[in-house]
Amino acid sequence: MIRSGSTLGELLSDARIAPVAKGAIRGRDLKGEDVWSMPLARLREGYFASDLEAGFERLFKASEDGNWYYPLYSPEECEKDASLEGANLVFFPSDDPKAQERPFILLVPGGGFVHVWNLTEGWPVAARFNRLGYHVLILTYQVTAGERLLDRNMRDFARALTLARAHAEEWKLKRDQYITCGFSAGGYLVCLWNVPEKGYAAFGLPAPRAVFPVYPLVSWAICLRDGAYEPEEPARLFGCSIEEAVSSPYEIPGHAEGFPPCALFLTAGDTLVKPEHSRLLAGTLEKKGIPCRLEIGPEGGHGFGDGTGMCMEGWQDRAVAWYESLA
Repeated sequence: MIRSGSTLGELLSDARIAPVAKGAIRGRDLKGEDVWSMPLARLREGYFASDLEAGFERLFKASEDGNWYYPLYSPEECEKDASLEGANLVFFPSDDPKAQERPFILLVPGGGFVHVWNLTEGWPVAARFNRLGYHVLILTYQVTAGERLLDRNMRDFARALTLARAHAEEWKLKRDQYITCGFSAGGYLVCLWNVPEKGYAAFGLPAPRAVFPVYPLVSWAICLRDGAYEPEEPARLFGCSIEEAVSSPYEIPGHAEGFPPCALFLTAGDTLVKPEHSRLLAGTLEKKGIPCRLEIGPEGGHGFGDGTGMCMEGWQDRAVAWYESLA
């Protein structure tokens, strides 16, 4: 049993989870931060949202059960391209025997395209989806490449789903049925995966059964209008200017014809990624006749993770209930 008095450093130093400990927040050296020595209870109060205890509990169980950690790229591939290192899948199977009859969930934490927040938007969220009866694959994707990062991320998705399909019988997955769920930058990626020129169709893979973007960025036109990007960011993300990206398939609302049913979750007080992004996508999908659910919490900001202790608590239950109501 994980105690709220356990410190982050104690838990991440446990040898059982060594393959993923460094990537708890990929791109941040937590050992060098004050949070390393803080107990989980304090971290929840003013630093990291989500039920951290539940996330660690589920992570340790997965590591003890075995067959839980899968690098996306071989050592030979990583030797040729260091940007591929650290991209991986972590598998959290549900104890519900009916999980094998449901789509699995490909879970994509956020992090501004420079980090991957498994600690708050990966492990705890996956633990909750497990309790709701869904197998979950948590994707840690590339963030260090210096050019055309988003195209690389789409290859990460394709590699992850190809791996899942290859292990479908072993992992008791429905081979071609999955849901994607992503946060912030990860929310953008799960949306881009639905754009025909960039995502599943371009790789000859099946479409998701549904997508759950959580406080996602979806429109570079909004970012361009507001100046909400770093000068070097467009070349790193797209390999072109942001003006060119706005007129390309990277602009989600203009290329949403490949979307599955979509449930969006965010808060009205989000100042990092404006609610305008989600409203724009929801309006676009409605016009196209694609089922869409838009939930905007009345308070709170960006990064609420699983919603523990705030108005968005239970959003995963509502997402699953909505998806199941479509059948």
